[in-house]
Amino acid sequence: MTALKLGTRGSALALWQAERVADEIRAHSGRDCELVIITTTGDRLTEVSLSTVGGKNVFVKEIEQALLAGDIDLAVHSAKDMPAELPGGLAIPAVLARADPRDAVVLPAGAAPLPAVPTADLRLQFGASPRVGSGSVRRVAQLRRVWPTAQFGLIRGNVGTRLRKLDAGDYDLLILAAAGLTRLGYQDRISATVDVDTCVPAPGQGIVAIETRSDDQETIDVLVTMTDAAAAAALTAERAVVARLGGGCQVPIGAFAECQGQELRLRAVVTSLDGSLVLRREATGTTADPRGLGLTVAEGLLEDGAEPLLDAARSDATTDRAMP
Repeated sequence: MTALKLGTRGSALALWQAERVADEIRAHSGRDCELVIITTTGDRLTEVSLSTVGGKNVFVKEIEQALLAGDIDLAVHSAKDMPAELPGGLAIPAVLARADPRDAVVLPAGAAPLPAVPTADLRLQFGASPRVGSGSVRRVAQLRRVWPTAQFGLIRGNVGTRLRKLDAGDYDLLILAAAGLTRLGYQDRISATVDVDTCVPAPGQGIVAIETRSDDQETIDVLVTMTDAAAAAALTAERAVVARLGGGCQVPIGAFAECQGQELRLRAVVTSLDGSLVLRREATGTTADPRGLGLTVAEGLLEDGAEPLLDAARSDATTDRAMP
């Protein structure tokens, strides 16, 4: 059998994810994979706001173009980096089991461990206005509510680059995805995790998604045997929330679903960029209709007044303004 061509970004985390998918494919089908590294716009523009260069699409556009052109057979992404709406002709037939979906607090190398206090009380550990680095409008908007005096700053680049900036003294701490840190072997740098009620994760955070052409049944048949059903249901519900709300990287939306047997619990949040207004909705459904659950929660947020908050966020020229 010919090897499947697997498209991926070239970052350390992307390659980790691609290799893990390749291993799963070999284990479930015996098919080999050839990794095809594709440089995206997001990889080239590491020091600018995502909203000024096309939002989340900058991490997947070139890979999806290669997929549609038939240059690769499948693509591997961090699910949280994918736009809510896929281009016509593409599908997500499989995902890997979800890693820790929470955000993590990272201190400079050599810092003393944090005391066992609630994450919301982190402000007690760092004085009145610590310098907090984050690349996420969602994180900043939610954490500002519990940490109003912190000085949040935009930080881009791969995990290693961000850690180097932290250790060089550019920031007092970082807020990063726990899953990425753990997958790259930096779990010892996690000083605390942020509970999901304090900061609802990004839709898809901790999930590795596999994308194919929707008419490539041969590749789909290989992938569906390895998908994690719980992660797939959660991702479908979370993406439905964002799709209905019209979200993107410049819009502070959090959505997190978790399975308990056949039951699916979904929590979602929309905030103003300054964190002064927070809208929350929660609902429970079944894994048989995750999209319906996502739409129900999204409609509830719209009823609560989410649209003006979303419109204000979209009109903001850059995410830099949201992180002075």
